[in-house]
Amino acid sequence: MRHGLSRKTPTLGHWLAGLGLFLTAWLHGMAVQAADILLTGAEESPGVQAFVQALSELRPTDNVRFQPLASLPAPGKLPASLRLILLDLPSLDWRLQEPQGPATLVLRISRLQARQRLGAAQPAHLSLLWSDPPLSRQLQLIRRILPQASRIGVLFDEHSEFLLKELLLAAEPLNLQVVSQRWDNTHDSRPLQAVLKNSDVLLGLDDPDLYNPKTAKNLLLSSYSRQMALVGPNAAFVRAGSLASTYSDQSDWLSVLDRLLDQPPIQWPRSLYPERFKVSSNAQVARSLGIEPLNEASVASALAEGESRP
Repeated sequence: MRHGLSRKTPTLGHWLAGLGLFLTAWLHGMAVQAADILLTGAEESPGVQAFVQALSELRPTDNVRFQPLASLPAPGKLPASLRLILLDLPSLDWRLQEPQGPATLVLRISRLQARQRLGAAQPAHLSLLWSDPPLSRQLQLIRRILPQASRIGVLFDEHSEFLLKELLLAAEPLNLQVVSQRWDNTHDSRPLQAVLKNSDVLLGLDDPDLYNPKTAKNLLLSSYSRQMALVGPNAAFVRAGSLASTYSDQSDWLSVLDRLLDQPPIQWPRSLYPERFKVSSNAQVARSLGIEPLNEASVASALAEGESRP
């Protein structure tokens, strides 16, 4: 007796048709998940082009593009689903015209710049990614490379005075004393000399009124005449003659953006320091101060490990 099969074996045609339906659904899902990411700024410089290209390569399934600020409509006329990334202060000023518009990441803005434009408040639709290193990280750097230093000299003016509270909070658990001195007139060296006289190391705040090409010579010569190190405020000042600083470069910022863009904008933090960072040091300055030149990668790794501990 023959027992015939009641169901037909699927043919190659049926299999290919099923595969086609699967691929169509999969590609549709990819298209739905792809994000529209718009970067904008006043100018499309070669550096901006390189940054946009690097972000595009990190996120190949997303639509990553740059559009000059002058060609954009008012923020409220942009699609709400857009992921907007601002690259400079003119683009921030444009975004602040109105609260309507897509969720926005403000890339590499300093604490002072934000304070000057936003005051103490911050619009809910903005996420600020800080350019200056966190003061707690700078203090940990001092603790590691100058373990004998306990008095941290700090110069401030009317624009950077608000940072002192954060600095004092960061210094307390490290048993460091903050010796602060107001310096409103950089042509008057008496405040600088006073803070140097009563400190073991000078920590530079990222305040361009105080730390700039015009003040660099006086700051560096005055501190080194007392065999005192200047730490910070940034990598550029290290090249000018500061001993060391933590900083984040393009690869670190791309890592931050890549992680944030994986999240829905409602989960974006109001503000953020990059978790990834590096250490820059000036070996010539270290030798002149009788300090062993730093292994930058090792110091950065140790600092990062300390930050990762609860």
